[in-house]
Amino acid sequence: MSVALGTTRPLPVRTTHVGDPGDLLAALPRTAPYAWIRNGEGLVGWGEAARVAVPPGPGRFAWARQWLATVFGEAQVDDAVRTPGSGAVAFGSFTFDQDSHGSVLVVPRAVLARRGGHAWLTTIGEAPLERFTPVRDPGRISYGDGSLSAPEWEHIVARAAKRIREGELEKVVLARDLVATAERPIDVRLLLDRLARRYPECYTFSVAGLVGATPELLIRRTGQEIESLVLAGTTPRGTGPADDLARGAALFASTKDRHEHECAIASVRQTLAPLCSSLTTPDEPELLVLPNVQHLASHVTGRLADGASVLDVVAAMHPTAAVGGTPTSTAIQVIRELEGMDRSGYAGPVGWIDVHGDGEWGIALRSGLVQGRRARLFAGGGIMGDSDPAAELAEAQAKFRVMQYALEG
Repeated sequence: MSVALGTTRPLPVRTTHVGDPGDLLAALPRTAPYAWIRNGEGLVGWGEAARVAVPPGPGRFAWARQWLATVFGEAQVDDAVRTPGSGAVAFGSFTFDQDSHGSVLVVPRAVLARRGGHAWLTTIGEAPLERFTPVRDPGRISYGDGSLSAPEWEHIVARAAKRIREGELEKVVLARDLVATAERPIDVRLLLDRLARRYPECYTFSVAGLVGATPELLIRRTGQEIESLVLAGTTPRGTGPADDLARGAALFASTKDRHEHECAIASVRQTLAPLCSSLTTPDEPELLVLPNVQHLASHVTGRLADGASVLDVVAAMHPTAAVGGTPTSTAIQVIRELEGMDRSGYAGPVGWIDVHGDGEWGIALRSGLVQGRRARLFAGGGIMGDSDPAAELAEAQAKFRVMQYALEG
């Protein structure tokens, strides 16, 4: 059911404790699954009590918060759990570019959640009756070029690096897409299960056809406390333990990657400082090792000064330098000029928010848009003045492997 701003009806919301449900993803019916899972914990949802397409434009986050305030404000909530993620919850996905269509907020009819040894179920109205069908493999997968071929993408990387050397900007993040076509309709539940098992440290998500496993936590709000994980600087995994260690050491010592990471941290610090009474950023990044790549990573923590909701913080932070560039406005213009495609929800904020303004939002990396037998996969990387187009292409191809594994197994 689509619900427009100003025409909502009160939502009867009930949250109760339940026993350990086991695998949360196994509870999902086939239709329109919603998910946010890490290390077996998080939230899954199905059905739609309310849904809205968020209009594009610079005021889209404010519009979204107003819509949520109306829907949540009129909800009749009976919440026996009273923890972040209980009561009314909305899942959301926002496009990378504020001027693109495709941002959406959905309040599921049912949300099953587990965190810290507790599990709960939220239902809106009568318990939704959904038909649970066996998960089906999509069969053989074939791939084709997306908006640009590999040589064309290398060419735009070279053009971007030249503009950086000429002083127009410090960094720009360029993305590319790959089209996957399956023999049979793609079951999102199968992708979620494979991603959650192979990448348990990532945030496995599903919102309105956008599916992926992102390592990057844009923001988590729990009361006044906030946390962010900044990733910038990447290298593929090695062919063996010794090669792996060497690649990690080279990444940590790389002037290009360290500068890219410093740009990302500076962007987050500059954005969050006005919202926070306290903010802590590390002096040195650490190495985050995932099954397919290694990243330079920094944990950022803080305390909000004025009680802003998680969506307010998302609005202030997006786009970060890690997915846009530095300076942001120039980088966004260069992306629009060079990339030759609409990123849709890729590299945009994805996550959930509850009735109290708590929630978790990531950056939709390592992801794809799934529709029927077709999936549009995305990957990208930070371009600096000394970037090598062939190396950047190899990095993007390594990142594609996350969703290729989800499709192929």
